[in-house]
Amino acid sequence: MRSYDVLIIGGGIVGLATAYELSGRFPGKRVAVVEKEAGLARHQTGHNSGVLHSGIYYKPGSMKAATCLAGREAMIAFCEREGVTYKICGKVIVAVDEAEQNRLEDLYRRGTENRVPCQLLSSAQLKEREPHAAGVGAILVHDTGIVDFRQICARLAALIQESGHEIITGMKVEQLIEQQGRVVIRTSVKEMEARFVVNCAGLYSDRVASCAGSKPTAKIVPFRGEYYSLKPEAKHLCWNLIYPMPDPQFPFLGVHFTRTIDDIVECGPNAVLALSREGYRKTDLNARDLAETITYPGFLRLARRHFLMGLGEMWRSWNKGAFVQALQRLMPEISVEHLETAPAGVRAQAITPDGKLLDDFALAETRRVVHVVNAPSPAATASLSIGKSIVDKLAERL
Repeated sequence: MRSYDVLIIGGGIVGLATAYELSGRFPGKRVAVVEKEAGLARHQTGHNSGVLHSGIYYKPGSMKAATCLAGREAMIAFCEREGVTYKICGKVIVAVDEAEQNRLEDLYRRGTENRVPCQLLSSAQLKEREPHAAGVGAILVHDTGIVDFRQICARLAALIQESGHEIITGMKVEQLIEQQGRVVIRTSVKEMEARFVVNCAGLYSDRVASCAGSKPTAKIVPFRGEYYSLKPEAKHLCWNLIYPMPDPQFPFLGVHFTRTIDDIVECGPNAVLALSREGYRKTDLNARDLAETITYPGFLRLARRHFLMGLGEMWRSWNKGAFVQALQRLMPEISVEHLETAPAGVRAQAITPDGKLLDDFALAETRRVVHVVNAPSPAATASLSIGKSIVDKLAERL
């Protein structure tokens, strides 16, 4: 039976960042990353727009705010050191009317509390920055950037392996059994053991926690984010990143424009319930996943609370014209002819039994297992910092 000091479940960016941190701080320990897919970064990390977030939105003092700021700085340093292409392009957060202007000023104050370099823009200044955006004002967030997180994962994986550690793909973890001094890991291929296990399973983090004998404090409910992209002749309409003001009545951000590191301009996403945890297409259906969602009291309470908004998101999912109308709030020149379908992503949203979305990053632990309970955006930006927090929890025991 193969034995490790730490075994990490999940080959996305948080799992790889944790293994990378372990390899640097504890070079003599045996570390392995186990991923059920044939390759790394196949789910949330690989369907990411690639934004290096600044941390302006997050509640001051929250784990999100602290790890986003530290993680962004660490990620830029990593890209510089390892030759990964990135760009600090800035973004504008736009108020489209006077009601949003008041909220914009509150968001600006939150940004300054979070030590985010930002400034208020007038309508004329917004036009200088993004000539095709419409708004009465905006916040310019200087430090927002773009990168390909899949490239970062590839480099992290290479460094982990160069340090003598293992990355094992095509192996699904099916059971964790904590015993005296070790954890037995039963997988679809073989049995292994480790002194400690870290659950970075993302879309399946609650199920991994359950198979370890823990009772998750929240259930993962998958939401598909659907995108269009601007056709080449329309890409001039967006220079960098154009975001809306967050709606305090709705738990998701709303559609926006993102120019990626590959020079594609993505438009979206909406947020619709996915019928599968890997439901990247409207027709993807997993009976177990759907049954778990629609019988979960937390989801039912959330759905009742946001019923009308949910219907609106579903309408935009099936009606391209309605999607365009949402985009036109930020950019009136956009038309149906400017857009082509782009790949969708699925967000692993943790929802508590009382119907609340877990907004902050959340970790839980037993004597020998650390569970990443919730790691929504900006988890990719913050991943190196999240990995450090996880290793901090293990450090004394290692």
